[in-house]
Amino acid sequence: MFQTIVTFLIMPFAPFWLYGDMAANMNGKNISNIEICNTSDCKSSSSEEKFFDSEKLERHSVFPIDSVLASGLVPTRKENAPDLKIWAGSSVAIDADTGTIIHYENGRKRTQIASLTKMMTAILVVEKMKDLNEEVVITKESVNMVGTVVGCPTSTFCNGNRMYAGEKVRAIDLLKVMLMNSANDAATALGIHIAGTSEGFVEMMNKKAKSMGLKDTNFCTASGLEIDGKEEECFSSAYDIARISAYSLKYDIIWEIMKIPDGKFYSTDGKYMHDLKNTDILLETLPNCIGGKTGFTPLAGKSLLLGAENPAGKHRIIAVILNDNQRWDDMRTLVNWVFDNHKWQ
Repeated sequence: MFQTIVTFLIMPFAPFWLYGDMAANMNGKNISNIEICNTSDCKSSSSEEKFFDSEKLERHSVFPIDSVLASGLVPTRKENAPDLKIWAGSSVAIDADTGTIIHYENGRKRTQIASLTKMMTAILVVEKMKDLNEEVVITKESVNMVGTVVGCPTSTFCNGNRMYAGEKVRAIDLLKVMLMNSANDAATALGIHIAGTSEGFVEMMNKKAKSMGLKDTNFCTASGLEIDGKEEECFSSAYDIARISAYSLKYDIIWEIMKIPDGKFYSTDGKYMHDLKNTDILLETLPNCIGGKTGFTPLAGKSLLLGAENPAGKHRIIAVILNDNQRWDDMRTLVNWVFDNHKWQ
């Protein structure tokens, strides 16, 4: 009853940051205020990089299309292009089709990545499940998850109906609420359904990462929450996350979901309704955004990955920024810098 009252009285007046990934809730900063970086503390990027020589990757195993062979077009920096200045602890931008590195700052720095982990979870869901309309039973372990869960953008604020143990939900709806709301309970439920246990699913995640040649990644959970006492064992890098995201482009359903602004879904018996709300505010404010994923834990800080295409819609990039309190402004700056200062030839 209380939850219903909260939903009807608070939701119509709640600002956007109350929804989804709890990253937007922690320090109350007004993300609409753009801070101009004009000090020596800012990060800068002045050169392009290619794959590391030590990583002789099979390009087709990571990237969905080999445009180097198809068109011969790769991004090159324009003459006299300005350096990029953003605040991220680490950041990377790559051409999504060829893997060419366009921007790189501490790209292989190992760090916690929070809910960006859910990109690998989504890949395995699509690859392992033959039918995304398959029914998934929500486990007690899933509903006991903390942080962002279905119906609750944070551990201390709920504005909708939570899922309950024993509830049955379609896998596609759990995939939606995991990618859009960043729901930890949905990610956990999917992992258990696929592998039988959370631990078994994590093994699958790390096996997949190894098969993709990722050098700086070790997953601990399907949700991205760190394990108490083992936080340092949960890590990835901006570079690896960019490659995971580029790989995921082969699955249209993942990126179609990440473009949905909001919606609803129901338990399979139709008794329980749950809200969908995308946590990526750039979806509606950055015209060339094709989708993205937010991430936050106190240890990882605020992070964001984004897919974007040039105005002509011919070239796609993946951009990742980790540990950045100005992630929205800096991501907008990064994407615009890439397309304003590079040409594909």
